[in-house]
Amino acid sequence: MKSRTLLLGLGNPILRDDGVGIAIALAIRERLAPEDAVDVVDASVGGLGLLDLVTGYDRLIVIDSIRTGQGRPGDLYRLELSDLERTIHSSSAHDTNFATALEFGRQCNIPVPEEIAIYAVEIRENTSFGEKLTPEVERAIPGIISTVMSEQRLPKGASCKA
Repeated sequence: MKSRTLLLGLGNPILRDDGVGIAIALAIRERLAPEDAVDVVDASVGGLGLLDLVTGYDRLIVIDSIRTGQGRPGDLYRLELSDLERTIHSSSAHDTNFATALEFGRQCNIPVPEEIAIYAVEIRENTSFGEKLTPEVERAIPGIISTVMSEQRLPKGASCKA
């Protein structure tokens, strides 16, 4: 049986740079051929809602924004699941973070991916409304796409666009 891969772009596309994960995922989707066996999904969800999206996949590639205040907008970080803090106290399922949601899924015998790669893009602006990324983040996207596709061995399908 063929391994199933999900590339998941997360963010809010109306909060400026917060939508960078979605923008990158959609750009990668354009470069993949239908037979590449990579499902590309963009989502503006968090918490336990993420389990619905990732269930049944063997491999998960997540692209999201991050604001560390220490990097430059457009910097790309490669994270491991262990780099993410677990939710300790939660008053709502929506407060549950990604790492905790996956652990919950495993404990409930939900088939969550075993192989997980997390990419986070340093952003500048995510507190004002707007559908455009800041210029610094926008300029970084082609290099980020190349890095993710190369590191994750994503095929450059026949429908590849320059």
